[in-house]
Amino acid sequence: MTTREATPLLTRQWNLGVDREAGDWALLLSFGAIQWPWLLKSLYGGSKRDKSALLKRLGLPQDALPNLGSWKADVGLLNFIIDTILTRKPETVVELGAGASSLIAARALKMAGDPGRLISFDQHADFVRETRNWLADHGLSADLHHAPLASQSGVWADLWYDIDHVPAAIDLLLIDGPPWTINPMIRGKAQILFNRIRSGGVIILDDAARPGERIVARQWRRDWPEFDWQFRNGIKGTLVGVRQ
Repeated sequence: MTTREATPLLTRQWNLGVDREAGDWALLLSFGAIQWPWLLKSLYGGSKRDKSALLKRLGLPQDALPNLGSWKADVGLLNFIIDTILTRKPETVVELGAGASSLIAARALKMAGDPGRLISFDQHADFVRETRNWLADHGLSADLHHAPLASQSGVWADLWYDIDHVPAAIDLLLIDGPPWTINPMIRGKAQILFNRIRSGGVIILDDAARPGERIVARQWRRDWPEFDWQFRNGIKGTLVGVRQ
């Protein structure tokens, strides 16, 4: 859920067109009080030298990622996405939350010989449109879809992406949305796609060091033992699951 432009700190994170009850606000404020150190880390995308090295690795111009940080994916996560794509050459990459990672994943797929396609979903129609233009400016493309948040039953949260066009089989699932300000454990709902992950397929969860995502990770480890779960240290932490 990021564009090439600087993302406002509060506007997009809180003004989501979502009606909240008193209990929702209490949950959000309690988690916000606990996880403010992790939220501050979210504003840092990496050093200029690291970003420059990342872009050089991809053969992209130095202005291709003008505003890492400010809720965007960080350099460490983006390099790990590149490593995963170049090593595993996934046929189908599904991304929840469009933006900088879309650009990097699309470029990495091209470097890997175009082994597959990238399908990305985001709740903001303008972000989807701007990300599509962003990729096109660098000769890249992906299947980008507007997926508004809709009421859905099940665990973790009452809202989730209203998505279709989801492939029956997924090789790499990138989870960088929806934002925690809807519900601190909302990304746990991504598990509705886990049965689609092929053997040897990979799940990558961003912001895994935050308290809400740590709760999600503990539950996923219990409910999905067919995945080998590993936590990677970094600016914001990354949870990686590989299906056995």
